[in-house]
Amino acid sequence: MKKNFISNSRESIRMFKNPLFEGLSKVPYFVPLIVYVPVVGYFCWESFNANGILGFLGHFLLGLFIWTLTEYVLHRFVFHFYPKSEWGKRIHFIFHGVHHDYPNDAQRLVMPPSASIPLALAFFFLFKWLLAPAMLEGFFAGFIFGYLCYDMTHYMLHHAQFKNAFWKKLKQQHMLHHYDDSTKKYGVTSDIWDKVFGTR
Repeated sequence: MKKNFISNSRESIRMFKNPLFEGLSKVPYFVPLIVYVPVVGYFCWESFNANGILGFLGHFLLGLFIWTLTEYVLHRFVFHFYPKSEWGKRIHFIFHGVHHDYPNDAQRLVMPPSASIPLALAFFFLFKWLLAPAMLEGFFAGFIFGYLCYDMTHYMLHHAQFKNAFWKKLKQQHMLHHYDDSTKKYGVTSDIWDKVFGTR
């Protein structure tokens, strides 16, 4: 595999013949902020009103923590699952393979709302089923905030140059995932779960 950690490629590829589907597969980096910052704000407010500051913070931080594990599990076991069927390979390419083939395509570095909104709704109803009603709003706010941190961090790791040691290390970790060994370093916002599960 290639050993250079920084790719200068800005190449892209057309994934769909249908212009509507092609448009839905691309998104500027700031769109998730427009979609989800109001969602996070609403659920934070509801949780704060229902539980007070300490209750809200506890539920929010728990949701954020669970997001970090979800990020790792999705990246390792879903995005890097390699199916054998042609249909499965096509689905994999659409969801994640295209990113590894064209890692600096600026329009495909954050998840488009056409995919993220159904996923967010699925997680919301899963948490509604699993959690006590008083926990739901704060937990979901923390979880979605974690997702926003992931999307924005992922974009910056591919397109920003850092002087801060923490961010430089995070970028190096992610570039190693892309250009050295894609079976390691699945964490994007943190390497905590790579340490826990031995994929660092």
